[in-house]
Amino acid sequence: MDKFPLMLEGRPAGELTAEREGLYTWFSARCPLPEGLWCAWAVGDRGELRLGVLEPEGAQGTIRRRFSRQLTAPLGRLLRGEVRPAGAGAPETWEPAPDPERLFRSPWLRQRLKGARGARTRQTGERRYLALPYDKGKPFPLTTLFCFAHVRAIGEGTYVVYAFDGQERPVF
Repeated sequence: MDKFPLMLEGRPAGELTAEREGLYTWFSARCPLPEGLWCAWAVGDRGELRLGVLEPEGAQGTIRRRFSRQLTAPLGRLLRGEVRPAGAGAPETWEPAPDPERLFRSPWLRQRLKGARGARTRQTGERRYLALPYDKGKPFPLTTLFCFAHVRAIGEGTYVVYAFDGQERPVF
């Protein structure tokens, strides 16, 4: 059985244990709970797995769940557990895209993205998100697609974010 810290709002609050049993891994989590619904997550060096909602047991929250190797393999090496509000999903992970034109096959997109600097990207299923730095004093990135864009903060910067489906069509 392996033991890991269970983090709540960035601080250790309890313990996550992981125990392999054949093709399965049992996860157990326990920590004091604030008001509301909270979920336990297993966090690895390559991914995350939502374990489920912690059940109140006095002032503690607990959960014990079993997952197949197919579901736990994408985690990579387990690092810690986290407790997050039940409505919160996995945090977005944006990766740098030094040559964003290489992300697409479409000649139209490749041409318009050539030379773009500071781009970031992430993939969720078939949907690819492209974030281009936004500066009010400069032309709007991918002006032709402005109606599909939304401006938002990512980390410390402001970006114009576009979403594309599997056929590289923009989506709202």
